[in-house]
Amino acid sequence: MPDLKLARIPDRTPVKLAISISPDLNVDLADYATLYENAYGQKETVSDLIPYMLRAFLDSDRGFTKMRQAGPKS
Repeated sequence: MPDLKLARIPDRTPVKLAISISPDLNVDLADYATLYENAYGQKETVSDLIPYMLRAFLDSDRGFTKMRQAGPKS
């Protein structure tokens, strides 16, 4: 095993995922993208924002983090 400070970079190959959402959620996501553009001055598509929204959601879910660290129940 190499004795390098930097560990091997993990797989960064994107995974494509197709989902169906409700019309009201679609409107909310479009509104969010508009507010994002107004806040940061940069237009992003909803599909570009969703992975970051999901990451922020999972990172902020303490129950998920706690249960994940505890591992699977036998």
